Amino acid sequence: MEEIRDNLVARIAEAEREGWLGEVVGLKVSLVDAEDKLAQIDRRSHQRTVVGLGMPTARSKDH
Repeated sequence: MEEIRDNLVARIAEAEREGWLGEVVGLKVSLVDAEDKLAQIDRRSHQRTVVGLGMPTARSKDH
């Protein structure tokens, strides 16, 4: 996903140099979406997950 963001930044720079204003707008929208997705991924990777393992039971010696 980071490669996509980096590619979009490069494409925006190229479009600005070439004067492709419509392309710049579309690429910037895509860049915002990519950055939002990266932020979501980052938040999820930092969340702690609690797993209920239940209570252990004592086994009798007579199994």
